[in-house]
Amino acid sequence: MNWIVSGADRFFERLYAVLTTPLFYLGDAHLSISAIFKLILFALLAFIISRIVSEGIKRSLLVRMGLDRGSREAISTIISYILATVGCIVVMQAAGINLTSLTVLAGVVGIGFGFGLQNLASNFISGITLLFEQQIRVGDFIEIDNLLGTVENISIRSTIIKTIDGLFVIIPNIRFVETNIINWSYRDPKSRLRIPVGVAYGTDPTIVTEALLVAARMEPNVLSHPSPKVWFRGFGDNALNFELLVWIDQAQESDAIKSAVNFSIDYELRHRGIEIPFPQRDLWLRNPQELTKLLHQHSKDTDISNGKVFPQNAKHSAESKSNNSISEPKKSGPKSPNNWTLRDLLRRVAYFEQCTDLELRQLIEYGYRQLFPAGQIICKENDPGDSFYIILSGAVEVLSQKADRYIATLHEGEFFGEISLLLGAPRTATVRTMEDSIIFVVEHHDLQKLLVEQPNLADQIAQKLSERQQALRDLGLLDGDSLEQTPFLKIRKRIQVLFGI
Repeated sequence: MNWIVSGADRFFERLYAVLTTPLFYLGDAHLSISAIFKLILFALLAFIISRIVSEGIKRSLLVRMGLDRGSREAISTIISYILATVGCIVVMQAAGINLTSLTVLAGVVGIGFGFGLQNLASNFISGITLLFEQQIRVGDFIEIDNLLGTVENISIRSTIIKTIDGLFVIIPNIRFVETNIINWSYRDPKSRLRIPVGVAYGTDPTIVTEALLVAARMEPNVLSHPSPKVWFRGFGDNALNFELLVWIDQAQESDAIKSAVNFSIDYELRHRGIEIPFPQRDLWLRNPQELTKLLHQHSKDTDISNGKVFPQNAKHSAESKSNNSISEPKKSGPKSPNNWTLRDLLRRVAYFEQCTDLELRQLIEYGYRQLFPAGQIICKENDPGDSFYIILSGAVEVLSQKADRYIATLHEGEFFGEISLLLGAPRTATVRTMEDSIIFVVEHHDLQKLLVEQPNLADQIAQKLSERQQALRDLGLLDGDSLEQTPFLKIRKRIQVLFGI
């Protein structure tokens, strides 16, 4: 039994001697197997602690500060690397390693590593650059090498991208320095989609413009500001080439939004009877004389009439049946205003009746028509003013809930909503339809453009504004000081010149 105990003691003594025997020296400190193991253990502990601290700072402090996801991830990653570096320095000093003695060794080893690990060093520096510059951050939707995806993580060596198909792609950081990158989320998330559309020759461009703009406004993910636009790209081989331009703020959903808009475009074109042409090719015959002879020989026995082939003895009976089947065409009644084009409706308004088709086409880009059934409230008293309205058909009544009284009735060609927009005040009255009405709606950001294009309308607004201000003052619905709050400086100056307000 004693020899077993003595043998175990000798084994542990030898093991201790092996673990504590210096392998090499760094300055004044010697490093043995046990010392190296302790260094590795404490270094791992420093990395773990730095990671825990950085995550705690991110979740407890950075979230409360209201920073976005990209800034939180960048700051927490930098804090983690700094704490890990400081921890490693503390561990080495605690082990008695003089850091100054490592400078020569680091220089020699650094040269070797520079050649052997050149790509790793490039990725490391690129990762540090990405974290500090923050031109690409976690959560950004980017495009690199025809790859679309969201940035999920930025580390020292690589960046992880989650594609729109749900795949995770690991990209070395050096690619973000050497390659042109589209960052759809950088600063302003708004981006513009271009949707090409070709229609048959002979189609009215104004009707095409209206159809495309209606289709764009039907999609809720399309922004109303900036407004959708329609460009006439040119004359193609088989079609008139148009392009619908819409703005979105969800670039990662661009394919889905474009698909939804295309569905709406197809519906609007079908609804208006606008044809999307097929590609056409011209056929040239080498020997047309031979074909003429064959047709002439065939015509002796048959007769070709209206695209149908009749035997000679059946020609007379077919013609008699055709003549007997002809009847008077049915007369269609007048079209309902709901079926009129927006161009025709705008021509009924006095301000626009002298406009050319080109002017009306541009006018259609500034606003859209909306059908309101009888008894529906268009705008409500004390609501913020965000639109200007022109009555294209029907009639509306203006009511004051504050004074509990009727103010006026407006008919086709009249407008309302200008007081709230021009004076920057809430709606001074409630407007309700008296019958089915079609209203031309102009958003506040497009009103100034419309007034620049239509000075006659600006004059009418100035005159009506003066009249309605006096009426509203008499009802106690408008303060005299509100005139100084006009957001549209150009229109306010016009009103000041005309009426001395």
